[in-house]
This record gives sequence, structure tokens and C-alpha cells, in this order.
Amino acid sequence: MIRKVNLAEKFSHIQEPWRPRIIAALNGQEVKLVRLSGQFVWHKHPEEDELFLCLSGRFRVELRDDVIELEPGELVVVPRNTEHRTAADEEAEVLVFEPAGTRNTGNVMHPAFTAPPEWL
Repeated sequence: MIRKVNLAEKFSHIQEPWRPRIIAALNGQEVKLVRLSGQFVWHKHPEEDELFLCLSGRFRVELRDDVIELEPGELVVVPRNTEHRTAADEEAEVLVFEPAGTRNTGNVMHPAFTAPPEWL
């Protein structure tokens, strides 16, 4: 069955930052929504590229040698095996597109952030 997804409605169910929720899947990829607030952990994904699309607020993708600032309507792709972390001084709503099963902490095991994402 084909159904539309209302992003605002889905975000209304997400309160906790850094816990992505899956809202769609296609061609072995997952579309996730996540709230960002504060700083995440440094990590990399050895085999996966990640797309981050800013929906509301502002956030940055910090690299070891650069910082990419994102505002609503802007996106960035972080290539596989690139060490990075996301950070937001104030809450931001972000859509993430990545291969199914990608752990948000990549190569780092962090007890606060490594729970598998749930479907909304």
C-alpha cells in the first residue's frame, strides 16, 4: 500500500534528541527523522554514505578539518569513512537518508546512542 508521510506529524512523536526514527525505506535505504541538540559523538561509517537534510533549526556537520553549517532546505552528503559529528546549539529537525541497518554511531559503541532505530 502506498501512503504519504507527514513529516510534522512524525516529528510530533519524537521528543528525545539523537534517537532517529525510520519513516520510510526504499532500495535498501532508510529515511529517518532525528532531533539534534548539543553535540553527538565523533564517528565514521566505513561502508556507508549519509545524507543530512535540515528541515528546521540550524545544525552543523563537524569534520576534523572543516565545519559545514546547514539551514532549512540545505543538505550535505558525508562520504563513507569520513570521521564526523553533528552538533546543534539549539534544536534542529533533520532528515537522514542512509543504507538500512546503519548505526548512528558508526564505528563507535556509545551506550546512550546505539539503540537500533524504531519505525514510526
